[in-house]
Amino acid sequence: MSILLEKHIVELLQERNEKAISLLYDHYGDTLYGVAFKVVRDEELAQDVVQESFVKIWKKSHTYDPAKAKLFTWLFRIIRNTAIDKLRSVQTKSDKEIQLDVSNVYKLGIDAIKPEFMDVRENLEKIEHKYQVVLDALFFQGMTQQEASDELDIPLGTIKSRLKIGLRELGKIYGSSLLVLILLILK
Repeated sequence: MSILLEKHIVELLQERNEKAISLLYDHYGDTLYGVAFKVVRDEELAQDVVQESFVKIWKKSHTYDPAKAKLFTWLFRIIRNTAIDKLRSVQTKSDKEIQLDVSNVYKLGIDAIKPEFMDVRENLEKIEHKYQVVLDALFFQGMTQQEASDELDIPLGTIKSRLKIGLRELGKIYGSSLLVLILLILK
């Protein structure tokens, strides 16, 4: 894709012009579908991921900053994260269906506990902001350490240090149940 065309698409996105979505789909649709398919390994799910991602792209178009990342990199991250979320959602639904089929009584097990239903976010706000940002990126936004380093423009070693210190600070809040908390977040 030419730099001029990419620049034109970015301008249209920032102006909230609907032509931007058509151009994005025409020029990136097949590649982004390929990314989604590689993650979910299912044609229908990959199509759903692309559709959901384009809605997110439209809604988040004002957040795109060409100084931070190339357009494709930004699109790639949205598609990849949406695909991962979709895959987790499908797996969770499948796990719950299996559990319901096995027993006539629904048992609330550790798999059913999700961090969004706990007070993790509130307690996260009790630690220093620089640790909050890293923990949020890694645990709630699903980024890898390298992705968080790139996105937050923080060296990888600093990401690792802030993760360790941030978890230690949360450990002071949660005590010995921190390991359980981390396992729940990573679930």
